[in-house]
Amino acid sequence: MAQATNSIYLCSPKRVEGVNFLPMITFSRTLDSINLEPYDTLLFTSKQALYYIDEISNDWKNKQILAVGAQTAKTAKELGAKDIYHPKEFYGSVLAKDIIERFADAKILYIRPKVVSFDSKSFLSSNNIAIEEAILYETTCLKHNEKKLPKDAVIIFTSPSTIECFFKNFQWQESYRAVVIGKSTLTKLPEGVKAVVAKEPTIAACIKRAQNL
Repeated sequence: MAQATNSIYLCSPKRVEGVNFLPMITFSRTLDSINLEPYDTLLFTSKQALYYIDEISNDWKNKQILAVGAQTAKTAKELGAKDIYHPKEFYGSVLAKDIIERFADAKILYIRPKVVSFDSKSFLSSNNIAIEEAILYETTCLKHNEKKLPKDAVIIFTSPSTIECFFKNFQWQESYRAVVIGKSTLTKLPEGVKAVVAKEPTIAACIKRAQNL
């Protein structure tokens, strides 16, 4: 049965026309500069990291970019990067193994948020990959005064952070259903929450999945 769009709530920092906007997180940059000189490859797992690096440096565009996720790769290209590798797999240890195979001799800088769902640095370092990290931004939960959504609401979670912040604001109701953007996000849902994973890790795919519940 097709789900009415007025019952779909998108937990994303960016508004999308046609569904209810329910922002859960906000971002803030934590660094004013990063020394990129020692590295030949930059690892990004989010669009936000790219937007912030572009605010403080032009040199990043001349590096090899390892972009995790289709939207991250798309944003890197739009901002002017030329040498972009986009792994087909983008979940935890599967992704890390791909990096090990392709970037064994690279010097990688992982430009990331303060909190991540998978410790890529430890995994890659343990496999003799030269990788360091720069924490470029942090995520903060937004507060919502309204503590209840309508019955049968479908909530789209676009990251583990949106799940964490949602449950700080709302109590889950039995009639609610969840759509998550990927497998890593799915693992962060509390036990008992009904959820499906979008066919692709994009907001558009999440919305389509929600509309067809």
